[in-house]
Amino acid sequence: MNSKRTAALIQQLVYIGPALLFFGITIIIPFVMGMYYSFTNWNGVSGNVEWVGLDNFVKIFTSDRAFADSFWFTTKFTIVGVILTNLVGFFLAYFLTKKIRGRNFLRTIFFMPNVIGGLLLGFIWQFIFIKGFATLGDVTGLAFFQLPWLGDEVTGFWGIILVFVWQSSGYLMIIYIASITNVSKEVLEAAEIDGANRFQVLKNIMVPLIMPAVTVCLFLAISWSFKMFDLNLSLTKGGPYGSTESLAMNVYNEAFLNNRYGLGTAKSLIFFIVVAVITLIQVRLTKNKEVEA
Repeated sequence: MNSKRTAALIQQLVYIGPALLFFGITIIIPFVMGMYYSFTNWNGVSGNVEWVGLDNFVKIFTSDRAFADSFWFTTKFTIVGVILTNLVGFFLAYFLTKKIRGRNFLRTIFFMPNVIGGLLLGFIWQFIFIKGFATLGDVTGLAFFQLPWLGDEVTGFWGIILVFVWQSSGYLMIIYIASITNVSKEVLEAAEIDGANRFQVLKNIMVPLIMPAVTVCLFLAISWSFKMFDLNLSLTKGGPYGSTESLAMNVYNEAFLNNRYGLGTAKSLIFFIVVAVITLIQVRLTKNKEVEA
């Protein structure tokens, strides 16, 4: 009996051992080291690491205005980004599950922006905002195209939102399509026979039945929004004057540009805790609303 258990244990280690080892080296060890460095004043280069205790966290919460501003910007961005990406993704999925000509082609078109890397996508849209919109403004005279896109706090914020939604909604669309196509046609037909209109069917039948997809899409959108860095870097670089600096960019600048690695890892630890708490609450709330057909 013991030999069988030993053989089973060895077999499990052979299959999952390399994955666990890789996970530990790339995720667990760096995370633990990051927690340690968050209590030091290490600059990321020298061999001198001085323990400072909670000084980094006290500084962040009492005198770091840039962190507070970037946290507020990221919060606004996350709220607007999560709502818009899910609304756009859901309604694209809703219409592209109807019997319309070329729907597979349209699904591909709407999904394609997600395939393009964030940095490349950001530089493409930077050219569109600065050169393309300016040309369209000169030709059409429309005030929308003559705005200082990426040039001030308001237009910079909405510019990043526009590109983020354009990039992310296609991915969420695929998840919603998979969920909508699994909704029982008999249930929808029964609701229509009972006199429910399209809006009532959508609100009271379809949305509750696709709540597992909503849970996943909200989780992904919240995670993407909070961790948004590449679009921020390529579109505005946090400017003007740090007014569009995301939390991820603030952490990056602190650690690698200001050479305050200890302070940067302290910010990243706070960042991790905030995102973890919010996503756990979101998953718990949406899980409770899931129903079975």
